[in-house]
Amino acid sequence: MTSPRERLAGQQAELLKALLADGDAPAGFDADRLRIEANVLRNKQSRLAAYLRPDLAETLGDRFAALFREYGTAHPKTDAIRARAYADAFGGWLVERGEVPKPKGRLARWLHRG
Repeated sequence: MTSPRERLAGQQAELLKALLADGDAPAGFDADRLRIEANVLRNKQSRLAAYLRPDLAETLGDRFAALFREYGTAHPKTDAIRARAYADAFGGWLVERGEVPKPKGRLARWLHRG
């Protein structure tokens, strides 16, 4: 048997998956409203990433938002990673996929952050 705390944690995890990783709406939640809120959260994260990594936003242009959404869906941000590190991880993902060139010299520092 699970405790009330464990059940609540499971429900919260389902909600976060729905909001951040395109998961199904948990029981009792309106799927359309969750989809709207998820879009708001993704747009906010995308704007913050573009602010923190203007080099990526400039290089990708109109493709930035779609690629960030793809990255964010596959790699949802958690409270264990700060916004700058998350933006840098997005940059590393872009390099791995060949979307942007690997930085050289001092600019490569963001690629090696943990």
